[in-house]
Amino acid sequence: MSATQEKNRSIHRKKKIPYSKIIITFILFIGGILMIFPLLWMLSTSLRSTEEFYNAGINLIVKEVHWENYSKALMAFPFFTYFKNTLIITLTSVVFMCVSSSLAAYGFARYTAPGSKILFMIMLATMMLPGQVTMIPRFILFKNIGWINTLLPLFAPSLFGSAFNIFLVRQFYMQLPQNLDEAARIDGCNDFLIWSKIYLPLSKPVLATVAIFEFVGKWNDFMDPLIYINSDSKKTLALGLQSFVTENTTDMNLLMAASLVVIAPCIILFFCFQNQFIAGVSIGSEK
Repeated sequence: MSATQEKNRSIHRKKKIPYSKIIITFILFIGGILMIFPLLWMLSTSLRSTEEFYNAGINLIVKEVHWENYSKALMAFPFFTYFKNTLIITLTSVVFMCVSSSLAAYGFARYTAPGSKILFMIMLATMMLPGQVTMIPRFILFKNIGWINTLLPLFAPSLFGSAFNIFLVRQFYMQLPQNLDEAARIDGCNDFLIWSKIYLPLSKPVLATVAIFEFVGKWNDFMDPLIYINSDSKKTLALGLQSFVTENTTDMNLLMAASLVVIAPCIILFFCFQNQFIAGVSIGSEK
């Protein structure tokens, strides 16, 4: 056998794809289709007329495209007012959550005071409490301090962080070498400077993950605005979508059009920062 034939056979063996990889790829493809189908159905429904929607069923093919459904949907409620309120709540919550979670995580990662591990376990145990348990106490608290029908109850709790985000950032900080702290202290840095000058710049991937979680959670939040907001001038986009649902009828084509516009920022955010999101989750969950 010549050297050329042996080389061609070697290349052919390297290019051969195992059957297990093909099966896994096929399963992932089917799963991806199932996951994206509701989004495609929303897009299809948003472009139909009301009569065609009730006759189409789950068919994705649109006979007559109605782009005007989007303009009608945005004019059906004060979109820009609700968008401004939602943007204020979301961006403020993201900043508060990143700062507070990072500070608390730095303390849990670098301080070993008596009882710190017990305190950390108690904090993690709060993740097992459903939100309905604290709903009434929080409402009473915000009512007593006069925050009802304001935006404050919707972003102020983010100033105290969350157990999951603190845990995620703390796991990331635990992997950083302590030599960084020692070198910074030799140069005269205190704890705040070490956190702000060293840890924050290094924790961009995990903080991007925290920011995405908080952004999506606050942007799509429906329950808290429903509880605390009474006036139309302070409502959010999630509450605005409720205006398409009436006691007698529901304009599904307009509702789907408005819903796609509302969720578009979340989709764009994920695709723009998906690498940082995956890196933050994988790095923060190690150890």
